[in-house]
Amino acid sequence: QVRLQESGPGLVKTSQQLTVTCTVSGDSITTSYRVWHWIRQSPGKGLEWMGVIGYDGSTYYSPSLNGRTSISRDTSKNQFSLQLISVTPEDTAVYYCNGRIATSPISWDDYWGQGTQVTVSS
Repeated sequence: QVRLQESGPGLVKTSQQLTVTCTVSGDSITTSYRVWHWIRQSPGKGLEWMGVIGYDGSTYYSPSLNGRTSISRDTSKNQFSLQLISVTPEDTAVYYCNGRIATSPISWDDYWGQGTQVTVSS
């Protein structure tokens, strides 16, 4: 059973860097045909895709975040992390990690963490 668990600082001050980490169990983040996403949901808003890191370490980010985002990984701990710089109260959200594992060329399974609340104080 694949499980994802987010962890984060809870509270961050404006202009600081936010880092949230996703620990994966039951699968390896470096196994082929897996991608690992970060998604967030701000109060009263829908889900916002932030970025993804592939099993090969390649990364892609949402252009709406204007270059403030980076995703890294620690393969020894089977973790991947999101760093968001220059945060403002608008970055207050529940941050979710998601794992998408291909089961065939046209199908996949999705796994979600429970989310971690991060509040940015002004």
